[in-house]
Amino acid sequence: MTAPTIVAPVSRHIDVTDVARTVAFYRDVLGFEVRAHPGQSPELTLGPARITLGTIDPKEASVQRSILFFETDDVAATYDILAARGARPTNPQDVNWIKMRMIEVRDPDSNILWFGKGFGGPDRPQLHGMLRKVMPELPFTDVAAAVSYYRDVLGFEVNYSQHDIGVMDRDRMRVLLIARTAQHTGIGSCAFYVTDADALHAELVASGANVQGPPVSHPWGLREFRVLDLEGNRLSFAQTFE
Repeated sequence: MTAPTIVAPVSRHIDVTDVARTVAFYRDVLGFEVRAHPGQSPELTLGPARITLGTIDPKEASVQRSILFFETDDVAATYDILAARGARPTNPQDVNWIKMRMIEVRDPDSNILWFGKGFGGPDRPQLHGMLRKVMPELPFTDVAAAVSYYRDVLGFEVNYSQHDIGVMDRDRMRVLLIARTAQHTGIGSCAFYVTDADALHAELVASGANVQGPPVSHPWGLREFRVLDLEGNRLSFAQTFE
């Protein structure tokens, strides 16, 4: 084998400082094929993976790095191939949370390339699906203020509210805002999978939410950021990679 085997479709565009240097790396080190298009930047392909290139000012490259995830059929073999070709992959690591074995490679612009495969035994058959939907309950001293905050700042709609409960909906997801009592003390937290973490992050920053930093891409396959509501409950928003 002269290149890793990619088993799942990937279609990405990345901006680089030197197209010729990037093409040489993806072709000679990673084993991608190069397809030339008149008047356009080259297209890089490897099995079902497709990458198009654009150019970027070198001063911006360090703050606009991309992360690409490639699913492979054999992480150990992929590691051996990439190491032999000078890609300097990290040692294979099991990421238990998403049940994937991963390695990482950096291209000449330090864009992050993850190669991974799921691990674990065969799925057990489920005879009956009992759970249908989850509704997190978050405690508040002032439920009315919380209802207003979730509506005006976080973009939820009010399904129902009274002095001790608020039923808040957004995109078919529901959160219950409940009164803080002796049985419901402290703070709560919940997590949402989202379609576009960066777009939602920009929306919530613009609306004045207490966003705890920009989206961060993690080796376990999620790009995530967090928000604290007006009483400190934590909301996590995560986007999965391809």
